[in-house]
Amino acid sequence: MLPGPAASRRVLVVEDERSIRELVSAQLHRAGYSCVAVGDGHEGLARIRIERFDVVVLDLMLPGVDGISLCRAIRETGVNRDVPILMLTARRAESDKVLGLESGADDYVTKPFGVRELTARVAALTRRSHRAQSQAAATARALVTAREVELDPARHIVRVRHTEVSVTPHEFELLHQLASRPGVVLTRKELLTAVWQGEAFVTERSIDTLVRHLRCKVEVDPTSPQLILTVWGYGYKFAGA
Repeated sequence: MLPGPAASRRVLVVEDERSIRELVSAQLHRAGYSCVAVGDGHEGLARIRIERFDVVVLDLMLPGVDGISLCRAIRETGVNRDVPILMLTARRAESDKVLGLESGADDYVTKPFGVRELTARVAALTRRSHRAQSQAAATARALVTAREVELDPARHIVRVRHTEVSVTPHEFELLHQLASRPGVVLTRKELLTAVWQGEAFVTERSIDTLVRHLRCKVEVDPTSPQLILTVWGYGYKFAGA
């Protein structure tokens, strides 16, 4: 195993195709990661519930429990609730990629893929997750209260109308960026830089996906948002006081 920060990072690979599973595991092992590889969704879910991982590489099409359902289950509860998830998919349609992101994935790779690209994306996710954890340990940002929303960065908790809401790390950061500055319009590019910090292979469309997902969690009526507002042709803002 190669020396360096990756050496202590554990990756769960959930992929039913043996050749791909072995290829991904071998490449990540060469890059210094400790890999656990399983071939179906049921086993992946069992592992996720009892072991802590730093990244999950998850195939979209799986026997037993499909990738979308597994991704949602990870985000609901447990020790890996905030783990970065990289989804693998053979489907190239934008709707399939959006579905993966909306289910809680942080990034995706379309098959066939290059192993160097996959390793780079895993490294980007682990760096960002490690940096976020280090920053949280070093300093706790102040509570943010805006309209019906309260964010506690130190504990990574969001409450909406006094009820705790489960959000992914990306959703939390996006909401924090907006709610910290009510009434201030932020462009998609600004939000993309703040949320992904230039390390994932994403586009500005990813911000629209996050916003749509967040609205389902914080708005009374997501089809008529009153908190996260669209500024057409520019970006988004959080409703002012």
